[in-house]
Amino acid sequence: MSWFPGTMSCKSKVAPSVDFDHSCSDSVEYLTLNFGPFETVHRWRRLPPCDEFVGARRSKHTVVAYRDAIYVFGGDNGKNMLNDLLRFDVKDCSWCRAFTTGIPPAPRYHHSAVVYGSSMFVFGGYTGDIYSNSNLKNKNDLFEYKFATGQWTEWKVEGRLPVARSAHGATVYNDKLWIFAGYDGNARLNDIWTISLQDREQACWEEIEQSGEIPPSCCNFPVAVCRDKMFVFSGQSGAKITNNLFQFEFKGNMWTRIPTEHLLRGSPPPPQRRYGHTMVAFDRHLYIFGGAADNTLPNELHCYDVDSQTWEVIQPSLDSEDPLGNEMTSSQGFILMPSGRLFHAAAVIHDAMYIFGGTVDNNVRSGEMYRFQFSCYPKCTLHEDYGKLWENRQFCDVEFALGEREERVLGHIAIVTARCRWLRRKVLQARERQKQKSKQESGEESEEAVAGAQKEPPVVSRASGSQPMLEVSIREAEAQPFEVLMQFLYTDKIQYPRKGHVQDVLLIMDVYKIALSFKLSRLEQLCVQYIEASVDLQNVLSVCENADKLQLDQLKEHCLNFVVKETHFNQVIMTKEFEHLSTPLIVEIVRRKQHPPPRVYSDQPVDIGTSLVQDMKAYLEGAGLEFCDITLLLDGHPRPAHKAILAARSSYFEAMFRSFMPEDGQVNISIGEMVPSKQAFESMLRYIYYGDVNMPPEDSLYLFAAPYYYGFSNNRLQAYCKQNLEMNVTVENVLQILEAADKTQALDMKKHCLHIIVHQFIKVSKLPNLRSLSQLLLLDIIESLATHISDKQCAEMGSDI
Repeated sequence: MSWFPGTMSCKSKVAPSVDFDHSCSDSVEYLTLNFGPFETVHRWRRLPPCDEFVGARRSKHTVVAYRDAIYVFGGDNGKNMLNDLLRFDVKDCSWCRAFTTGIPPAPRYHHSAVVYGSSMFVFGGYTGDIYSNSNLKNKNDLFEYKFATGQWTEWKVEGRLPVARSAHGATVYNDKLWIFAGYDGNARLNDIWTISLQDREQACWEEIEQSGEIPPSCCNFPVAVCRDKMFVFSGQSGAKITNNLFQFEFKGNMWTRIPTEHLLRGSPPPPQRRYGHTMVAFDRHLYIFGGAADNTLPNELHCYDVDSQTWEVIQPSLDSEDPLGNEMTSSQGFILMPSGRLFHAAAVIHDAMYIFGGTVDNNVRSGEMYRFQFSCYPKCTLHEDYGKLWENRQFCDVEFALGEREERVLGHIAIVTARCRWLRRKVLQARERQKQKSKQESGEESEEAVAGAQKEPPVVSRASGSQPMLEVSIREAEAQPFEVLMQFLYTDKIQYPRKGHVQDVLLIMDVYKIALSFKLSRLEQLCVQYIEASVDLQNVLSVCENADKLQLDQLKEHCLNFVVKETHFNQVIMTKEFEHLSTPLIVEIVRRKQHPPPRVYSDQPVDIGTSLVQDMKAYLEGAGLEFCDITLLLDGHPRPAHKAILAARSSYFEAMFRSFMPEDGQVNISIGEMVPSKQAFESMLRYIYYGDVNMPPEDSLYLFAAPYYYGFSNNRLQAYCKQNLEMNVTVENVLQILEAADKTQALDMKKHCLHIIVHQFIKVSKLPNLRSLSQLLLLDIIESLATHISDKQCAEMGSDI
């Protein structure tokens, strides 16, 4: 077992230990905490606005971030175009005019600005005198501003240039400036141009040949780079305006529309279509704010996870400070966030987004600055970990015999019984049959023994002490769609059908059929959305025929409505597939075209079923008790658990069960040399089973080292533990945290707790937990109190006696 140093006998109940790297600041012995002022995750803060004497309120401007400052350039104040450069220091929260020399770009708005190296580059935009409506034109000039010297310089580029434009998108990638789409004064564009920013003398513009699902021509949209791809969301595209998200791969100049068909009804949808919004990238997320969305100015903050391809609306944290300066208690709070706006601008510094300006209600320009604190937690790997368990097929304990041919598919009882009641019933029935067979065989053996017959015991080809593989027969499903269903049970996802591949769509129809049979509502909804999104002119008749054969009425209805659409009907009936269609279906299509049925609208909520997280939570809380196959011992107290789940989520358990499985199926639990509290142990099990990270701060001290010791996929749990400890030590819980800090030898946390106890001793002394502290901890408190009390206070106390 290469993951762990040292060796261990098979009979041992204790998992092999991990040597901590004591030079690493993340080791539990070197847990460093920041008790200074810092921002609550997902909190908006209103920062000092820009005073009029520094710079006008504005919209259609740009902002960029350089070091610890935000730079604002250009825009319009409602009457005039601007070309001033403002600087906001994020540490001092102060505004000033940036130092400049040279000739700046002409006043403009709807230009772009990016940072490369120690310079800002400004391209294009709309210039002229908007007040007198003269000399208005788009530009394609390129200016550089050096932050160190304040020098403005125009780049005079030889050769072919991009058409002059405004309201375009711009970003920097691989030492190049990339320009996409915009408006040239007559039409919207969707071309891409790039220029190297490394050498001004050699620089030349190059138009990029694009491929794939290229976005429609558009303007007034943002772009952002994340995971080495450029993303474009919505914007003004005339009649084609949608809320589509597109990604551009720089490597092959390939565009892809990111599908939303995998988003279940009831789960957060993408933001509604809009223009004049902002989008920034941070870690693996894209954050979209504001814009004009069908005559409204929404102010929700939408977040897109690039890895999981899911959207969510960020719920902002309560602020504990009243902007009017009133004192507030800890239980009070309110949400402070920017009002809806468009043509504002945003940039990221460290782990926060800054939003400035924009046009708010009644066409008023804003001079406000807001800060939003991002979450820096590593992503949850729950779905990926269970997905790997399915792919690797390690520790399988059930074998499904499928269809008439009895094709075999392996799985894990813990996952399938947690996710599907129908399969759970099948597993229990198979178990009962196995038990009866076992009894029968043991009875026959007893009779033979009495008769003096000698018989060798049966050979079990599995690890010592484990049960033989359970066989479950399922005649209702064939192997291929059942494997897709199994992938869903482990990951909550199914693979999206390839566009134009009829066989892929027909396979998902078979999956849908067994999802109906197994009563898996969530999978039913996924299949319907996938199939409906995949139906096109080329495959609609095949899908319709198959839906008719499988008696999938909802899908058949969708196909019939698709065929009889005015824009589809003539094209469909002219195909060869239509000639070979069954007569009853042809009749149904013709009748549907002549007499369309009235549309039926249902306001009944759609049952989207339970998620992987919900099912695993219920499983841990008791629903999976009869399927437990391992016992975890915490200070001698048993806690039944499931091998497959532990192995999927922890390389520690995976290695143990593969190579060092204890014969009696019992494992002692510790984190290094330390045995966690029962409460902390339950918090760790919640994290393992369904990714939960909510726990009392004292549990966080015990579990801070757990990601290293148990080999979790990343340090998400540790990041939460650190944040939890820094944010949530209060007078009410300080004694519990003091005990945990003492037990885990987290010295800086212990010191911090003693500091709180000393300064709030009147309140702490009334806590019932104080009486249950150990004698040594009580002595530590007395010593801290003695150190804190000054000679003068001692003298005053002495005079009172």
